[in-house]
Amino acid sequence: MPLKVVMMGTGTFAIPAFQALIASEHQVLGLYTQPDRTGRGHHRHKNPMKELALEHGIAVFQPPKINTPESLEELRQLNADVLLVAAYGQILSQQLLDTPQYGAFNLHASLLPKYRGAAPILYAIRNGETTTGVSLFRIERALDSGPVAAMVETPIGPKETTGEVQDRLAALAAPLAMQVLGEIEQGTLKETPQIHTEATFAPTLDKQEGAIDWNQSASQIACHVRAMQPWPNPFSFLHQSEQEPLRLLILDVEILNIELISDLDLDQKLLNSAPGTVIFANTKRVIINTAEGVLELKQIQPQGKRPMQTSQFLCGRKINPGDRFGNPPSKQE
Repeated sequence: MPLKVVMMGTGTFAIPAFQALIASEHQVLGLYTQPDRTGRGHHRHKNPMKELALEHGIAVFQPPKINTPESLEELRQLNADVLLVAAYGQILSQQLLDTPQYGAFNLHASLLPKYRGAAPILYAIRNGETTTGVSLFRIERALDSGPVAAMVETPIGPKETTGEVQDRLAALAAPLAMQVLGEIEQGTLKETPQIHTEATFAPTLDKQEGAIDWNQSASQIACHVRAMQPWPNPFSFLHQSEQEPLRLLILDVEILNIELISDLDLDQKLLNSAPGTVIFANTKRVIINTAEGVLELKQIQPQGKRPMQTSQFLCGRKINPGDRFGNPPSKQE
């Protein structure tokens, strides 16, 4: 018999799985999603999960706190067989997890037990991982610790950002969810306990952690730049003599082999300069020293402007060898 399923999700990562669930034979009893948020000018932010549910006549529930007696009773009345959770945004109590007949299963964007927590893709890219994936696991009270029902692995491209990998993993999550629901329906589901001693964690980041640390190596900085997109965005400040520091988003960099740029007119003294120092600049290129290796800026975004190639930026502002990239005094942000 088809299952009676309640979906819980808010972010875009949940959309493909929700679309697959709607198109499946299973009965979708309702969607639980976060309350509507209001932005500047009192405009309500769009919730694509809510819009998708309403488009298909699916009931939408948006309790500010999911674990209140009222919300738990509301969920009980739905009489769900299983909860499918993806990027919901609230902690689920044990009482809630015990409500559906077959329990609750969460889609998580890592190869568990690696990168438990809210930002698994970001940490995987920042740490230089070359593979990642999606795990569908049974939710237990401890963070992302339940047995894994299914998993799919995929490579991380050398230039992929967190946002790009998330979109790919979201697409992979949909058939994974349908596979597990089918196994629950057929009574063939097998779950594999996680090896907790191998767990690593990926907690929420602060916005300021987007700042580039030029005291890292070129490869570490390149990973950081990819990992911090689309949020909190990788940034640094350009320091030039007699000018206010300029905040720039650094959207793309290229690691250079110093031996392969020996044809450039490089100041040998600058090759031994402090990390963050511009060692070469002309009307098209900017090359920066790091703690280990050098990087070329490829794409940047000045505050309040659109992303642009570095060569476009240099049409309006000159950068000189010896200028420095880094962070301003803390009082300046």
